Amino acid sequence: MDIEFEPIEILAKAARILDDLKIPWMVGGSFASSFFGAARFTGDADVVIDMRSEHVDPLARELEREFYVSRDAMREALRDRRSFNAIHVESSFKIDFFVLGAGPFDREEFGRRLTPRASSPAGTPLVFKTPEDSVLRKLHWYRLGGEVSEQQWRDVLGVLIVSRDLLDNAYMDRWAAHLGVTDLLEKARGEAGGV
Repeated sequence: MDIEFEPIEILAKAARILDDLKIPWMVGGSFASSFFGAARFTGDADVVIDMRSEHVDPLARELEREFYVSRDAMREALRDRRSFNAIHVESSFKIDFFVLGAGPFDREEFGRRLTPRASSPAGTPLVFKTPEDSVLRKLHWYRLGGEVSEQQWRDVLGVLIVSRDLLDNAYMDRWAAHLGVTDLLEKARGEAGGV
């Protein structure tokens, strides 16, 4: 018998593991921009985690019950403050775990994470990057990627349009300058109808 898994259910499984192990986390990437902007299908989920060396083995042990994960990749990600992935065995859905960076924006956005009035179908509360930080991070990745990803740009516009009444524009202006994306933010605001 085939069992179909919704991506949100798989994300909730990982969230419960992180909560049980007391590893702070937040959902970013397309899941966050879809929550605050235009919904779209995504083949993976991005989760930022504040993982320490003592978390590696317990987290791997718990994930290995339903996911394929490499402990070596986890240790390298921790050492280099990069990412590792976990692939849900039954569905092949991938979760990219990004180890929390050490920069000032990394810490600021992580400190602002929020739990909106939404949870997974299983009732697990999901912790999201704020809409402002979703825009800023996507603009940052868009710039680093040579400003060619139409999907990243559409995600930014979606958040600016859908969440326009929630956005702290002064916060975005300040961090856009810090990240070197002020011009992109202004262009996106113009395309989004002057948000």
